[in-house]
Amino acid sequence: MEPLLRGRFAPSPSGRMHLGNVFTALLAWLSVRSAGGTLVLRMEDLDPDRCREEYAQVLAEDLRWLGLDWDEGYQMGGPHGPYRQSERTELYAARFRQLEQMGLVYPCFCTRAERLAASAPHRGDGQILYSGRCRSLSPQEREELSRTRRSAWRLAVPDERVSFIDGHLGYYEEGLCRACGDFIIRRSDGVYAYQLAVVTDDGAMEINQVVRGQDLLDSTPRQILLYRLLGLPQPVFYHVPLLLAEDGRRLSKRDMDLDMGALRARYSPEQLVGKLAFLAGLSPTGEPVRPAELAADFSWSKVPERDVIVQTSMFGE
Repeated sequence: MEPLLRGRFAPSPSGRMHLGNVFTALLAWLSVRSAGGTLVLRMEDLDPDRCREEYAQVLAEDLRWLGLDWDEGYQMGGPHGPYRQSERTELYAARFRQLEQMGLVYPCFCTRAERLAASAPHRGDGQILYSGRCRSLSPQEREELSRTRRSAWRLAVPDERVSFIDGHLGYYEEGLCRACGDFIIRRSDGVYAYQLAVVTDDGAMEINQVVRGQDLLDSTPRQILLYRLLGLPQPVFYHVPLLLAEDGRRLSKRDMDLDMGALRARYSPEQLVGKLAFLAGLSPTGEPVRPAELAADFSWSKVPERDVIVQTSMFGE
């Protein structure tokens, strides 16, 4: 007997959701609801400089307005709480110590790219290949450097390829040494990095299906490595196409592209869901529809694999 499907939507409350965030949320919701599973809402608010509680509250209200409910998580509670990453630091510390006891982490005194480590690394943000410089430092060199700077901590990545079958895209593999090198799992200010936190949380919350954007596809081999090292079950991944502006830009919170404030001012929930369903290949016309009406006939085979260009005329004034 197969275990109950447990999926999640895990946004970062660093601003108002935009059309691309809602597109992913709808597909994550439909994938779970069509299978009669459980949906968890988790706030990935690791970065104290970018994430705010008021953003999390608005995000939850926007989801409810759309008709995208959840079974446990933020504002609702449940057996796997807390559901905000900022309140789960002790769990990440325990997993960090586990890796440390295995001799798989080391202090790093380099500064470049550390700022981004607590956030999900989106495609287009720039991928930095770490040279491994601090891995070979002697104990004396580490002690000397620690006198002037606090260290971040990196995972020593093995020289091997990691592969998996994506539920939507099929086979994918990556050689971590050549793709990213040893990656940060704790910043020098003590904030745990996205890669360690998301694996810890999905394992603890018994998540067995992860639906997210294709900009996170190359994070998956890193996370699979961590699942294996920590002895956690690996979920099935579904990476969905990104919504792009007509000039090819990825829609982002930074650019205020079609955010929920503007969208709610122009459309009803059913109108907006209808347009999203059209972009997802789930509706031939884009006519108004409720999420629950889409669930009964949902299939991943209908969803495009390539990024989707959003025509200005479709969401114009």
